[in-house]
Amino acid sequence: MNLKLCIACLLTIFATGINGYTQDISKIIDTSNHPEAFWSLTVLDKDGNTLEAINDNKLIIPASNQKLYTLAAVLDRLGPDYKYATKIYGDGRLENGTWKGNLIIAGSGDPSISGFLYDEDRYYVFNELYNQLKDFGIERIEGEVLANETYFDDQVYPKGWDWYDLTFYYGVEVSALSFNNNAVDIEVFAEGKVGDKPRVTHFPSTYPVQLAKGPLDRLESPGITIVNNQTIAERNTKYDEDYKRKPGTNVLKLGSMLPQGYYEDEALAITNAGFFFVESFEQYLNEQGIKVNPSEEHRIKDYTPFIELGDFEVLATHYSKPLAELVKWANKESDNFYVEMMLKTLAAEFQEIPGTFDNGIQEVRNFLAEQELDTTLVLMNDGSGLAMGNYTTTSNISRLLSQMKEHASFTEFYNSFPIAGIDGTIAHRFKGTELYTNLRAKTGYVGGVRTLSGYFTTKTGNEIIFSLATNHFVGKVRYVDATHQQIIEALYEKY
Repeated sequence: MNLKLCIACLLTIFATGINGYTQDISKIIDTSNHPEAFWSLTVLDKDGNTLEAINDNKLIIPASNQKLYTLAAVLDRLGPDYKYATKIYGDGRLENGTWKGNLIIAGSGDPSISGFLYDEDRYYVFNELYNQLKDFGIERIEGEVLANETYFDDQVYPKGWDWYDLTFYYGVEVSALSFNNNAVDIEVFAEGKVGDKPRVTHFPSTYPVQLAKGPLDRLESPGITIVNNQTIAERNTKYDEDYKRKPGTNVLKLGSMLPQGYYEDEALAITNAGFFFVESFEQYLNEQGIKVNPSEEHRIKDYTPFIELGDFEVLATHYSKPLAELVKWANKESDNFYVEMMLKTLAAEFQEIPGTFDNGIQEVRNFLAEQELDTTLVLMNDGSGLAMGNYTTTSNISRLLSQMKEHASFTEFYNSFPIAGIDGTIAHRFKGTELYTNLRAKTGYVGGVRTLSGYFTTKTGNEIIFSLATNHFVGKVRYVDATHQQIIEALYEKY
């Protein structure tokens, strides 16, 4: 009888310990600044066994944690060594240094034709293509520079993207031929007197981008126009950001109010990515010494992009860096554009050309099903997590992270995660804690949503996989981040 009583007591103490810890996590949540929010948490050990679960199978909005699904699928299907190829085809002939005919630049969905992976040299790829044309013997082009974007379909935005986001770098067009992340980079210097307009610089600094100096109806060219309606205010005035681009146009309206001495930089989205690419490249060729002079004989008003490119000679080719490096950038920096470009690439390579958002999503879902996730609880409208209508569970996210540990591309996947206090979207978080350089985690944020999922090693040396989500909160995200940190630190101490 006494033995049975002792065993019962031990079982009660053991159960109380587990429940006590669950209450500790619940207490952290209950005493947070956001009692109105919905919280979900799944914690697994290195073997995938569940250690903690709070609302783990309830639907949450994942925000950019959705990128984990897409990037894992991309690594699986395309492989970490996959490279994009951007080719220039020649429709014509070379005569005494003059190319008589058109150049056709065929995009393959490379998102990295910018400076991000090339030491901030935004013309790196253009220069490589220029040198190849020069080596081919081309000194002058008597024809057009044309864009072929047919590797993707003509739907440039996923379903569910908010029209407001389409002005900014995180809501740019997705095109098979893209330059500078399909955005114009601007810098604003509030150097003048109160009431003056601040000075604005932009990249590209030449056509097709232009700074309006008068009424819009007096502009002579159809390029991308920046309208500076900003005002310099008193030094103690709060910065009031105001950027707008009317959908379907390339008129970027700047209406911010900046305190004296203020500096601001922003990347603003453009429309018609193919036009932006070829016009920027043509301008670059002219500046470098290859003059482009379209003749009436070769000028094409209604170019049909479905022309069979195999009939033409390849004059220049740029190969991207290996896919693992693009995935690393996309995950660490939470780059929507990179992820959506990869999503359509996935579709083009494994469903059918042209690549579409829907087919890319289907291929991601196929991959997730292979990883034994419950895909009935995975609803996707895009690959990056910006769209409305995305839902999943922390159970599914953590399960994917666990399954990826056995994947051939796990090293590349793991290395793509931001490192606490070091880089990416958590470069400034978890400093001064035991999680500094220890935690590798992907963040997610849209209005009212904050997520965090990843890996870390506990105080006793155990590997932990987790997914944490806060939905429907009101107020500042830093308070949610503080609560997330408390929860992760508690798990670090517990396990």
